[in-house]
Amino acid sequence: MNRICFSSSILILAIGIPVISQAGEQAERTTQIRKAIQKSIPLLETASAGSTRERKCFTCHNQALAVLVLDEARQRGFKIDQANFQLQVDHTAQHLKRGLGNYRAGKGQGGGPDTASYALWTLETAGQKPDEVTTAVTGYLLERDKGRPHWTRNSTRPPSMSSDANTNYFVIRALQTFGSESQQPEISARIAEARKWLLDLKPASTEERVFQLRCLQILSIDDAIQQTSINGLLKLQNTDGGWSQLPEMQSDAYATGTVLVALLRSHLIDADEPAIRKGIQYLVDTQQNDGSWHVISHAKPFQTYFETGFPYGKNQFISVTASSWATVALLLTQPKVD
Repeated sequence: MNRICFSSSILILAIGIPVISQAGEQAERTTQIRKAIQKSIPLLETASAGSTRERKCFTCHNQALAVLVLDEARQRGFKIDQANFQLQVDHTAQHLKRGLGNYRAGKGQGGGPDTASYALWTLETAGQKPDEVTTAVTGYLLERDKGRPHWTRNSTRPPSMSSDANTNYFVIRALQTFGSESQQPEISARIAEARKWLLDLKPASTEERVFQLRCLQILSIDDAIQQTSINGLLKLQNTDGGWSQLPEMQSDAYATGTVLVALLRSHLIDADEPAIRKGIQYLVDTQQNDGSWHVISHAKPFQTYFETGFPYGKNQFISVTASSWATVALLLTQPKVD
């Protein structure tokens, strides 16, 4: 009897070892992710504050994405600079308000539908309610590209503004969130046209695949169609766990961050899937000691360069964009707190 009990105890212990090891591995992984997030947040706050200090205009990379990161962070119990968060929201609202006359006239502001829709996304993230300014902006978006099957980007600045799928995601989201009651018939008609275009789109880049999927999500397209889009992104994952902007390029934090956010926003793939875990580990492993991720710019500059406190000189704007998406991806693996 004693021998049998002893053998059973050994068996129980043997079975228990992988369980303990797995739990320890998960705890270590969570610690790595949280440390990466904690390193990134202060640098992104510095960049957003620097941009607000240096420029009166709204920027997608330093206001919209900073607000997104900080909102996701505070929902998960991370400490943020609340005053800076509000500063970025106010800066965005003031930028749109300065353009109110032009929006009412159908002219918009610099950056066209991209600036307008990104700014409304920022206000949505911050929980701002519709008002006369947001109604004027959505009115402008409805006038923009009228007669075309979808909205077109204002400029080409790869990778973050290299596809009309990106523009359509943010415009559709803005109209869904801030469109007035009187605008609803036109909104429905324009979105229905864009929906057809999006379903027929044959994506030519990771960026296009990402924002086609995100459009499918906000339009509540059939799960089977969304799954096909997800599968297409999963097939593009590189052996290092990351994604690249184009097949001939190497993995980087911009492509990897945007892909992971699109996948993690879907109810069709779990955060514990091997592909997701590998992608998250790629981001953890490639983060720099200062909390940033470095991505090389491929866009032709048209804005006057200015410093924000973020590293990498003239590569800083795409790098802060990449670092923001990477941080959001990491945050989406963490539970929200009450």
